[in-house]
Parts: sequence; C-alpha cells; structure tokens
Amino acid sequence: MVDQRTSPDAYDRSVNTGESRSLAGGAILRPARPGDEDGILGCVRGLAEYEKLPDAAQATAEDLRQVLFGTDPSVFAHVVEKDGQVVAIAVWFLNYSTFTGRHGIYLEDLFVREAERRHGYGRALIKALAEVCVQRGYHRFEWSVLDWNEPSIRFYRSIGAVGMDEWKVQRLSGDALTRLAIS
Repeated sequence: MVDQRTSPDAYDRSVNTGESRSLAGGAILRPARPGDEDGILGCVRGLAEYEKLPDAAQATAEDLRQVLFGTDPSVFAHVVEKDGQVVAIAVWFLNYSTFTGRHGIYLEDLFVREAERRHGYGRALIKALAEVCVQRGYHRFEWSVLDWNEPSIRFYRSIGAVGMDEWKVQRLSGDALTRLAIS
C-alpha cells in the first residue's frame, strides 16, 4: 500500500500508464495518454452543452496537455475509447481531508457521448476511480452534480453515492477573485 502522506508530487503516476480493460461494444477503458487531448476536450465541450453552459468550456488542447501530461501532472483522466475515438471521460484530481489525514479523489468531469450511453461506460469509469481510491487507501471519492440533473442523480444513488445536501459549494472567480487578490 502507498504511504498516504506522500505528496501529490511523489504520487504514483501509474494511473497514467495502467492497464486497459475491455468494455461492451468493443470499447476500451484506459488511463488517458498523450494524444487524447482533442478527444477529452470534445467530451468537455459536450458536457458544457449538456449542462447548458456552452460558453463555459474555454480550455484548449494545450491546457489539457500541460495539466495531464506535463512535467508535474496535477490532473488525471481515464477515457473510454471506441473505434479509435474518445467517447467517454473521467477527469479528476487529488483532494485532501484534514479530518482523515488522507487524500481522496475529486471527480471534476464525467461524460459519455450521447450515442454511447447505456453501455455501462459511466459506471465503468466510476468503478475504475473507486479502485484507485481503494488501492491507495483514500477515504473519499467526491463530485458535484447539478440539482436538475435527475438522470445522473439517480445513477449516482444506484451505485451507493449519497448527497452532501448540508454543504453548499462556494466559488470565487473572475472580477471578484481579482478584486480580493489586489485589495
């Protein structure tokens, strides 16, 4: 087992070179690798459309290349590839709980292209990240979901996830972030 006090810098990067697994319909689930940036970005844009935020996806393939595959990766991803195309993604990063003294995973984006839904790809991606948590002794696997996204909420409940309804996400960005920083 990995020492849980290890910093993200010393983090076992095997998630980026780990095993692939076969899924239904000839698809393969695997850790993202260089060259996947455009496919991942396409899924991010698809998610932004689904969430009714088409202008929110401002990242570029180069942005993804740096955070996923640069000299000090801070973000990780798993993809489902089918017929040479990325059709589903799970983009995630490490978080930390001072209460447990352990890292956890925060799932930033989970998306399956509409034509590829109902094949179990989303569940397979969530399962792969749950396996990372268990293998590394992480105590938490968290993500956010929009309150109107009932199909996703039902799916998350079906796999045992619970809502953290007593917590309210807070965000500081844009002009407010800049104003505070320079005040």
